[in-house]
Amino acid sequence: MSVRVRLTLSYAGFLMLAGVLLLAAVWVFLLRYVPDRAMLITPDDKPGHGVFPVRSALLDVFAPKAAAVLVFLLLLGLLGGWVLAGRMLAPLTRITHATRMATDGSLSHRIRLPGREDEFRELADAFDAMLAGLEAHVAEQRRFAANASHELRTPLAISKALLDVARADPDHDTGELIERLHTVNARAIDLTEALLLVSRAEQRSFTRERVDLSLLAEEATETLLPLAEKHGVTIETGGDLAPTSGSPTLLLQLATNLVHNAIVHNLPEQGAVRVDTGVRAGAHPETVVLTVENTGEKLTAELASTLAEPFRRGTERVHTDHAGVGLGLAIVKTIAHAHDGTLTVAPRPTGGIRVTVELPAASVRQSSTRTLPRVPSRSR
Repeated sequence: MSVRVRLTLSYAGFLMLAGVLLLAAVWVFLLRYVPDRAMLITPDDKPGHGVFPVRSALLDVFAPKAAAVLVFLLLLGLLGGWVLAGRMLAPLTRITHATRMATDGSLSHRIRLPGREDEFRELADAFDAMLAGLEAHVAEQRRFAANASHELRTPLAISKALLDVARADPDHDTGELIERLHTVNARAIDLTEALLLVSRAEQRSFTRERVDLSLLAEEATETLLPLAEKHGVTIETGGDLAPTSGSPTLLLQLATNLVHNAIVHNLPEQGAVRVDTGVRAGAHPETVVLTVENTGEKLTAELASTLAEPFRRGTERVHTDHAGVGLGLAIVKTIAHAHDGTLTVAPRPTGGIRVTVELPAASVRQSSTRTLPRVPSRSR
């Protein structure tokens, strides 16, 4: 039986039970105060002949009326229960319709259930929010797949063009051809590895361990010091312990990408990078923060907010010869989300950007703090 039929039978059954109890109460009351038999009194106040059975007569009158009332209550319960059940289940019908449309691939439909705030309204609003999130996620995945296909097609097309030129001109310098093919192939490999890293982070197929984000930031900074020297960029680090839970490999990749982007997208001369870690104690729940900011050209807030999208590169950023594959901050954003964290990109008033990663703090935090050693400023 459908839910509506079961609700209808429940309403009718409850109404019948209430009617039976009410009639039983009336009958018990009559039985208590009405005698079994009574003497007939004639109009001249003289006793009549025989005794009149009061209860039997009353039962003969009461029983048909009570049965008629019960039949009426049954019909009323069935009809009213059917109408009330339909009105109560109408929101579920709309939700079911929206679910079927989403199953067929239509994620743009919304329930938008009217009426006052109740359990059905909360369910419909939550379902609408889920549909909106799914629609945005699917659209983002489609854009990512299209951009990835385009980015992967580019090196393949360049390789094909170089090979066609070499085949058409056998006397062409093979050393130059091999060098260019090596460069194109290396870029394709970097892009493929970046895509695999994004996929791994999105699937959350990693084991969580207790790690100190400050140590990972320090390791990434020390690894990239030669690159900073090459670009004439000074790096300063500082902050407190930042214990969190996650994949040490992915979180190290997150810190490395942030510092690398801050170095290569900087001023052409005398650039600077600042790396800070710490615990945001005022937040609930408590979080750890990694902040990387650099000098550079002034960016608008609109442009800065798009830099974490896949294959988006700021046109005003310098060092275009080290533009990478366009997935640096996208990988950071994916890793942060995989660790239940957030990524915020904001322009600095004096130029450059400030990137902040906020992750949930470990369940047990050490009370002591440690200041990271200041990395010596180095320049070319």
